[in-house]
Amino acid sequence: MTIAEHEVAYPVHLEADVVLRNGRTLRIRPVRADDQERLRAFFMTLSPETLHARFFAMCTADQALLYAPASVDYVHEFGVVGEVGDRIVAVAHYFASPRHPSVAEVAFAIADDQQGCGIGTLLLEKLAAAGRMNHIERFEAELLAENARMLDVFLSSGFDVLRRSDEGTIHVSFAIGSTPASRSHTASRAQHAAHESMKPIFAPHSIAVVGVGRRSGQLGHEILSNLRRSGFNGELFAVNPHAKEIDGVRSYPSLTEIPVAVDLAILVVPAHEVERVIDDCVTKGVRGVVVITAGFAETGQAGRDAERRLLDKVRAAGMRMVGPNCMGVINTDPAVRMHGTFAATYPPAGNVAMSSQSGALGVAILDYARSLNIGFSTFLSVGNKADVSGNDLIQYWAEDQRTDVILLYLESFGNPRKFAEIARRVGKSKPIVLVKAGRSASGARAAASHTGALASSDVIVADLLRQAGVIRTDTLEELFDVASLLANQPLPRGRRVAILTNAGGPGILAADACEAHGLTLAPLGDATVERLRSFLPAAASVGNPVDMIASASPEHYRRSLEALIDDDSIDDVLVIYIPVQPTDAPEVAGAIRDIAAHADGKTILATFMSAHGVPEPLAPVPSFAFPERAVGALARAANYAEWRRRPEKESAPLTVDERKLRNVVENAIERGGGWLDPAEVDRLLNAAGIKTPRGVIAIDAVEAVAAAMCVGQPVALKAIGPNLLHKSDRGGVRLGLETECDARDAFLEMKSRLGDDMTAAYVQPMIPGGIEVMLGATDDPTFGHVMAFGAGGTLVELLADVAFRIHPLTETDADDIIQQPRVAKLLTGVRGAAPSDVPALREAILRLSALITICPEIRDLDINPLKVLEHGAIALDARIRVERIVPAPPSRRIAY
Repeated sequence: MTIAEHEVAYPVHLEADVVLRNGRTLRIRPVRADDQERLRAFFMTLSPETLHARFFAMCTADQALLYAPASVDYVHEFGVVGEVGDRIVAVAHYFASPRHPSVAEVAFAIADDQQGCGIGTLLLEKLAAAGRMNHIERFEAELLAENARMLDVFLSSGFDVLRRSDEGTIHVSFAIGSTPASRSHTASRAQHAAHESMKPIFAPHSIAVVGVGRRSGQLGHEILSNLRRSGFNGELFAVNPHAKEIDGVRSYPSLTEIPVAVDLAILVVPAHEVERVIDDCVTKGVRGVVVITAGFAETGQAGRDAERRLLDKVRAAGMRMVGPNCMGVINTDPAVRMHGTFAATYPPAGNVAMSSQSGALGVAILDYARSLNIGFSTFLSVGNKADVSGNDLIQYWAEDQRTDVILLYLESFGNPRKFAEIARRVGKSKPIVLVKAGRSASGARAAASHTGALASSDVIVADLLRQAGVIRTDTLEELFDVASLLANQPLPRGRRVAILTNAGGPGILAADACEAHGLTLAPLGDATVERLRSFLPAAASVGNPVDMIASASPEHYRRSLEALIDDDSIDDVLVIYIPVQPTDAPEVAGAIRDIAAHADGKTILATFMSAHGVPEPLAPVPSFAFPERAVGALARAANYAEWRRRPEKESAPLTVDERKLRNVVENAIERGGGWLDPAEVDRLLNAAGIKTPRGVIAIDAVEAVAAAMCVGQPVALKAIGPNLLHKSDRGGVRLGLETECDARDAFLEMKSRLGDDMTAAYVQPMIPGGIEVMLGATDDPTFGHVMAFGAGGTLVELLADVAFRIHPLTETDADDIIQQPRVAKLLTGVRGAAPSDVPALREAILRLSALITICPEIRDLDINPLKVLEHGAIALDARIRVERIVPAPPSRRIAY
């Protein structure tokens, strides 16, 4: 039975809040039968020109409803509406062709006052997603020739649009499959929209602080004073019903009584008053809200309900909200100068942007960063992340010309899959450095599959961040170590390091740290060695590390660093100084600073091991208290630089039998889902292009003997049964059975051992040679489908030599996941063994990813082992579990 033969319920999972081109928010959802009257009201508001563009003629609202109905079947007919509050402002439909069900006609209508905001593009993206879900392959549309705006929506969609003109009309047609071009267009649109939506928060022209007390020390008073002292370059107002002026700032009884427009409202009122003030913000037309007040989702269910009501009001009005339970926002741009927090520290201007989920920690972060001479472009505390989250901020900072480095302190992910997608794109131009709290929780869940058992939450997080190119640190100290380097130095060109020191011990520590972090001590060129010998004392060591000995002068530092920078075999230089003569420290620092400023793109960092701290002249060069910290920061930067230089290769189209794949899965779903039998597993893998040995099911010993003779001995015999998920653990696998007697005896012994749990056996030929690996996929409740690769065999969970990647995988991802586990070394051939067919392994991984894309009902999949041979790869054993997809309720996260 196909999807079309089911009565399809309202697809609630397709409801989404989106951001428009102008930064306003909009609710998009599938049309419902009870929308009839609101759709009629919508059509009655349309201008004659808009009605004519949609229906090619003037028509009444009732006539319009015949062609744009509220009642659809959500398969052959599908409609979506855009809402602002309770008002429908746009509607779009597709109607599948009765003669060609994979082709559908699409049509759009958008309110006159909402045109030009990007709504048409968003409706098209949503319709295309619904169409793909319902096996629609192509959209077509007829447009009036003068409808240039709608034509532009199609042409700029990223789809490959074909068009032809015919007597005043234009016919467009395009395949709606997701392509690199369409994904790129969607990402670009979303990034720009996110940037626009955050402007009222980061660059407002006017701010009202609501809930300002008269006394110094109160949060509202401190925020107002900080805004005034920072020289906010806009209009500033206070809201207090009992004061006309506070700290030199004009005060009003309520937000609505302020006589000019307000871009940003900062709320510092008691929790029970926040909802009322949000209503005032809606009435006033405020664009952004920062809710400092605590007492919401962090307090329990009542608080979560109250926070949800705030979000509903904010979204209905098209606003953006930071918080609740946050510390505020900072922008050091001279054109803005906004210190909208209660922290005492206003950071110096710089090129680092940061988001902290913890407000209290944010206060300490600002103090610590100032002590390290790290300047901020912007800073924001997201608090409970009811609306604005790290995903919004990363996209804002991607287009912010003053931001070069992005720092994140996270306690939780809102949408980790979307985070990885955004971070991967933005990270190609700006480094993202993250420290995530809560990593000690194992997140492990009981799982019947190897992949599920291995996929603890933090393991997946680590590999998700690696896949996205995010630099993860374990501590805030490491976060700022990396930030200091990235904010002040070019990315490392490579991993070849030179160490310059005036003491042997720290040089050895640095060398050991380099080896531990995968950095290489570069052999110095002969010319460099001779150059160093020409001016250093005879006792100095001119290998690597270069130990100038304790008598090294500032001039020795200057000339030695120049020599190392001129050596083409060196990418990075770590300069270590122990102050034998404390009076030399400023001169040594000045020498390092001057040479680093002309280092021809090489990365220079320093370690000043001094109780007096870092001398002021060294401020532009990242300096660390100990060499191990310097090397750790350099290694993370080098890893990121390698990821960033790596070309991203999309997966080439793979030939699979999609119809057969869907038939196998849909038949299994119809009988209730669960674990597929071995024959179904083989059919599914073979249809995906993943090879399996020929297998035969035997229900008794006689059939086992016949099967062994059929497939060719020696054979493997594996027990089958609904409760036999880990067969090896229960003696349900026998290998290398060479005779008919072996096959018969193995079956009888296995049946005696397993009893009714064994319903049959699967007989396969033995495949000699090769390296055993494991491929898997699991549908994680937080991350969605996650793919795994690692060492295979019976010890897979004990060895835990496994890497994970978020599905779907590119060719680059496949190459990367293969190289991560230790088993990768075996694939290259060791101790005289022939190398394995790694390209065949890569193809198997990509085919597995394609299988998951076509059959998302797969909840767990293990191929263990997959034998990678000298030529080819073959799946010797696999288990697959399928379940009908139950759409999750819609999230109120912005759906970019």
